[in-house]
Amino acid sequence: MNLLFVADPLDTFKPYKDSTFAMMREAVKRGHRILFCEPRHLHWQRGGRVSAPLREIALTGSLDDWYTTVSEGVVTALADVDAVLMRKDPPFDSEFFYATHLLEQAEREGARVFNKPSALRDHPEKLAILEFPQFIGPTLVTRSESDIRRFHAEHGDIILKPLDGMGGMGIFRVGPDGLNLGSISETLNRGGAQTVMVQRYLPEIVKGDKRVLVIGGKPVPHSLARIPQGSEIRGNLAAGGKGVAQPLSARDFEIAESLGPILAARGLLLVGLDVIGDSLTEINVTSPTCFQEITQQSGFDVAAMFVDALEAALRVSAA
Repeated sequence: MNLLFVADPLDTFKPYKDSTFAMMREAVKRGHRILFCEPRHLHWQRGGRVSAPLREIALTGSLDDWYTTVSEGVVTALADVDAVLMRKDPPFDSEFFYATHLLEQAEREGARVFNKPSALRDHPEKLAILEFPQFIGPTLVTRSESDIRRFHAEHGDIILKPLDGMGGMGIFRVGPDGLNLGSISETLNRGGAQTVMVQRYLPEIVKGDKRVLVIGGKPVPHSLARIPQGSEIRGNLAAGGKGVAQPLSARDFEIAESLGPILAARGLLLVGLDVIGDSLTEINVTSPTCFQEITQQSGFDVAAMFVDALEAALRVSAA
């Protein structure tokens, strides 16, 4: 099959840990052809179809110069490849948003896109948890500084974070003394102009912020617990957290098995659930990662499970 990856520039990949690279490597093992473009390459003109100048790559087997270019610049309609995998990393900015609309137009023209573009738009990674209150801890979404103060007065120890952050960016903890609460609120909500998420601090974070992957509606049996280091409160790997693979707990399975079929039915082939203790904190849909860390530490082949699910989805769509 011809698999088109729409992602960040190839030279920014870190193949020793990149999940998109792991997907490509598994696909090549099965004889699939790898095509590539960036979101900025997508274009549409009346009378035509959503297209892009594509690069075909081959993997070298090395982690240094990890790919070679077989051909490039061949303008191809997305509907003419077997599958389009949208793997552009966050942030979910205006250009990402516009790319999902172009990809949705490509779907109307016959392209098969994973994750589904409309589902990417409909599931902002922090706000998507609001649909599942039975699995989350005390949470507030607001622009109001007075609301934030009331939430702090009720819960004492809280986390504040912007809705468009990634990799732990912009996350603050305010303890019972309320130190800097006003300043942090003003910084994040910009005088009431920007919406903020506030959650009760979950002390279980010391054991890790678990990334639970759900593929084709089914949970990967191991999570990656991202454990804060030193004085950090953030477990994100981008913020220096240590990743430790571990079997899913009973609660992890409960959350994943409840949400998995719902999200898969909406066209989300791959989802990354973030769980601290027993509480769901985020639903990641743009380009969930941790494939390689889980596989290397647990022996469970996450990329193989993903390509299995992709092939199965394509068989269903072709039937």
